[in-house]
Amino acid sequence: MERITEEQIRHVAELARLELKDEEIRHFGEQLDKIVDAAQQLNELDTENVAPTSHVLDVRNVLRDDKVKPSLPREEALKNAPDQQDGQIRVPSILE
Repeated sequence: MERITEEQIRHVAELARLELKDEEIRHFGEQLDKIVDAAQQLNELDTENVAPTSHVLDVRNVLRDDKVKPSLPREEALKNAPDQQDGQIRVPSILE
């Protein structure tokens, strides 16, 4: 696998709006090389008889089934609202 170049690190840093010194770029390059080496070790594993999975553990839905039931009456829902208008909870605008 091709190693990550200093040019690529500079490019990604520029995209992320990061200012990196030459020493930092070399340091990150060394760290990224170690990460690539670790990932390449996975290619050495014999996975011939291993079924593909998306998770290490079995994933199952632990949520309850939806049940239709009456909702809270509007008056009850608005009872503790600090501000309301036209049957709705009124909140401050956050858009400028």
